Amino acid sequence: MNSATDLARPHDQIRPVEIECGYLESNPASVLYKSGKTIVLCTASVETSVPPWMKGRGKGWVTAEYNMLPGSTSPRKRRDRSGKVDGRTTEIQRLIGRSLRAIVDLHALGERSITVDCDVLQADGGTRTASITGGYIALSLAISQLAAIPELDPPVDPTAVLRDSVAAISVGVIGEDVVLDLDYRLDSAADVDMNVIMTGSGRFIELQGTGEEATFDDVQLAELLRLGKIGIADLTKLQKAQLAAV
Repeated sequence: MNSATDLARPHDQIRPVEIECGYLESNPASVLYKSGKTIVLCTASVETSVPPWMKGRGKGWVTAEYNMLPGSTSPRKRRDRSGKVDGRTTEIQRLIGRSLRAIVDLHALGERSITVDCDVLQADGGTRTASITGGYIALSLAISQLAAIPELDPPVDPTAVLRDSVAAISVGVIGEDVVLDLDYRLDSAADVDMNVIMTGSGRFIELQGTGEEATFDDVQLAELLRLGKIGIADLTKLQKAQLAAV
């Protein structure tokens, strides 16, 4: 691939996104999130306790786990066994957890824990960004369900717990072009790739930018961030519309 003009979509347009809330009967706070050919199942589970090191502090905890199912890639990805998690998986699930906690008031949550599980069913680039974007929807659903329990003590106010929304998108430099939302083919061809994690109100949570045997300058960085903001704005609108429809 020599140019972003080889794209089947404009360089500043995200891949088609499909979101299905309540995908699992066993967990209403479940979301099937599709970004192009990447498919992630995100579920949020609530516990009425916190990790031992947080007990008595009057605040809750939000964490995440990430996994790629064996059939999500070709060749098959081997399962993690005996509690052993590879370095990439650990890094990604920590990123998801940090991103979600950035928009949660843990004191308003009370001494409760929410685990957001992100299981990649099919991978075609952007699995971590899809996990964050879909994981936020699952988290929001779980908090709304908590708030609907009348006998809950202390009660939960979703508007107090969720201070903002969060979404994530990838951007990259391919040849002379800066491109939004990289699938696997584009990511493999990118000289520079970056993951942008932002709140719905437009504040940065984390930036992960790397040159692949290449460098990038201030002008390219500004364009990467500009396109990232466009993508985040589009995803935020989709998140809000989906949650409003539930």
